[in-house]
Amino acid sequence: MQIGTIVSLAIYFIAMLGIGFYAWRKSTSDIDGYVLGGRSLGPGVTALSAGAADMSGWLMLGLPGAMFASGLSQAWIGVGLFFGALTNWLVVAPRLRDRTVEVGDALTIPDYFGKRFPRGETLQVVSSAVIVIFFTLYTASGLVAGGKLFDTAFGESYLLGVLLTGGVVIAYTLFGGFLAVSLTDFVQGCIMFVAMIMIPIVALNGAGGWNHAGEVIRSVDPSHMSLLKGVGVLGFISSIAWGLGYFGQPHIIVRFMAIRSRDEVPTSRNIGMGWMFVTLIGSLSVGLAGLAYATENNVVVDDPEKIFIILSDVLFNPWISGFLLAAILAAVMSTISSQLLVSSSSLVEDYYRRFFRRNASQKELVLAGRLSVLLVALVALAIAWNPGASVLNIVSHAWAGFGAAFGPLVILSLTWEKTTRNGALVGMILGAITVGIWIALGWSDWLYEIVPGFAISWLSIWLISLAESGKNAETARPLTAAE
Repeated sequence: MQIGTIVSLAIYFIAMLGIGFYAWRKSTSDIDGYVLGGRSLGPGVTALSAGAADMSGWLMLGLPGAMFASGLSQAWIGVGLFFGALTNWLVVAPRLRDRTVEVGDALTIPDYFGKRFPRGETLQVVSSAVIVIFFTLYTASGLVAGGKLFDTAFGESYLLGVLLTGGVVIAYTLFGGFLAVSLTDFVQGCIMFVAMIMIPIVALNGAGGWNHAGEVIRSVDPSHMSLLKGVGVLGFISSIAWGLGYFGQPHIIVRFMAIRSRDEVPTSRNIGMGWMFVTLIGSLSVGLAGLAYATENNVVVDDPEKIFIILSDVLFNPWISGFLLAAILAAVMSTISSQLLVSSSSLVEDYYRRFFRRNASQKELVLAGRLSVLLVALVALAIAWNPGASVLNIVSHAWAGFGAAFGPLVILSLTWEKTTRNGALVGMILGAITVGIWIALGWSDWLYEIVPGFAISWLSIWLISLAESGKNAETARPLTAAE
């Protein structure tokens, strides 16, 4: 690894730790501050924190790789994600910010479910278990990605990459809590934003400009420049359906709970959607521009998902290359930290305080939160120790699992007064089970599993709630006039 790259990465790591130290001094005196930053996030931090926690390494590696290999037809996933995120901001964000306060200052999504419905303890425990289990696996996959980045991009040990990535994330998350996670996400979102503009512009210039690059791409495969080539009806639905996952992602929607006020949601939405639009266009452009550059300059690309790494290495000097590669780490680390904190928050709020220490002091709860971060992180590190861990096969479907289990429940609990506790519980469980069965039967190859999972979850909640509505059922607490 060249000295410029080493220095750039060192500066990045030190900056993340510095933010963690700042957050530790500012906002971790009580559990509300540790878990939600005291609900004090400004619109800019909320927006970029949600975006950075969402995109992960998929934005830098997965989507550019898909564009490189298959062309513009892969852009429909980005379209689905964009409109899913926009709907999430419009429907969920303002309502969730208010309702989590109104039901009794709920600090986690399971805590909200438990307080939203009378006798909601079972609902809270089940949803919390789903979060802890899947986010531990999710965290492990992020650590694996960090290790493989060090191995492929820097020629360093895989285990060194896992330990460095995990060590820095664990440190600032454990000590700084939600504020540290959100502020580091903001910085990481800025790094990702700059990287996704720089790479395609320089690559297109190196490929002879946009017009010539288009000719080069068509010479490789004319279908690469077609949005519809090879996209059937079910393929189109599967791609667009990625957007349904947003409503059920705890590490994203928890940001809506932490913004200062409902009035700042529109500003945050505009910032967040602007960031997402630019980074998605940049990600798609990296794949196409990378194909043109590699073809024009005879650059060997053995793995399409490495195109961002390759372009960072061949187009820039080591100092800038280090910054761009830090963008990949930023994408990975922002998601890891968010998942660690959400898992920790569930362990403390939904298990420790509810079942063991109802009268625990604020200092004790913060300590329990830090120990929970460490516990989840250690389990994830153990899983990630093996670079070929099979957990990656499971985690690739976790987006659908969370979306189907929690998405319909989040929306209906915020918008439909007749939603009942039993409907919520059955819908959540059936949504998750449907996704699992769909994957096990191998049907995901022709239709993305979130489609049947989301539909069955929604219908279950709706039908059971309607059946119980006239029988003095355990319905959700009434919605406010603002909703």
